[in-house]
Amino acid sequence: MRLEGWARPRARPRVDERPIRRYRAVFISDIHLGTRGCQAELLLDFIRGLECEQLYLVGDIIDGWRLKSGWYWPQAHNDVVQKILRMGRKGVQVTYIPGNHDEFARAYCGVHFGGVVVAQEAVHETADGRRLLIVHGDAYDGVVGYAKWLALLGDWAYAIVLQLNTWFNRARRRLGFGYWSLSAYLKGKVKNAVQFVADFEAAVLDEARRRGLDGVVCGHIHKAALRAEGGLLYANDGDWVESCTALVEHPDGRFEILEWAKVRSWSVLDRRRAPSVDETEPEAAGEAAIA
Repeated sequence: MRLEGWARPRARPRVDERPIRRYRAVFISDIHLGTRGCQAELLLDFIRGLECEQLYLVGDIIDGWRLKSGWYWPQAHNDVVQKILRMGRKGVQVTYIPGNHDEFARAYCGVHFGGVVVAQEAVHETADGRRLLIVHGDAYDGVVGYAKWLALLGDWAYAIVLQLNTWFNRARRRLGFGYWSLSAYLKGKVKNAVQFVADFEAAVLDEARRRGLDGVVCGHIHKAALRAEGGLLYANDGDWVESCTALVEHPDGRFEILEWAKVRSWSVLDRRRAPSVDETEPEAAGEAAIA
């Protein structure tokens, strides 16, 4: 039986469809899988539609410190691992540089796991010929290096602040406001924390200068930054517990920091009011690109 004038209705586009984002290299760190503060859903949202030649995991991907005190591993955390392994199997050069929270992985430096190579550090050559030191950064943190007990105490206090940050942003979403990091704000207001960041940045830049390199990419301090200083490039890719940031290199060698929590939080945290794909552009919320 044929019905004249009837046609099958067109399928509605999926909410999470978006253009492919292509970069030469992507740097992410401080994901802290295994903790309640990890923003795994937002990271999965970032990885979907991402294409790159190289992916650097710049430490603290898994939080061994937290997992020792109590097991927490929801499905989203497992999905992150599976997505990264899948990227490696599809030809992306994935380099995993362990940090202090996943220092257990340093015993496997030089080993390949399903397309992922584990390394103590790396040197990345950009499209325009610059050579950058890639390190997590804990080796240049005096607290971690010389007073680990103090670092563990600070980690405990930090976990409490992150939990407050989670509750705070749940309240903001109910009131119709976007994501805002309470923990990052508090750190910025503490004089000692500000001095610590300055000392850390100076230390990693000095190491790059000593080796005759053109700059450094690191993580560790959960503070994204991208700037030229003293003829060197300082880039920190931030974290995925507070700011949800990634550092990307464009095909021409330009670098940019993407603040994903500001760009795509609607797609994970409030699908009921998800806008169309054309209403947001991932690069729009990134810091100004730097050559």
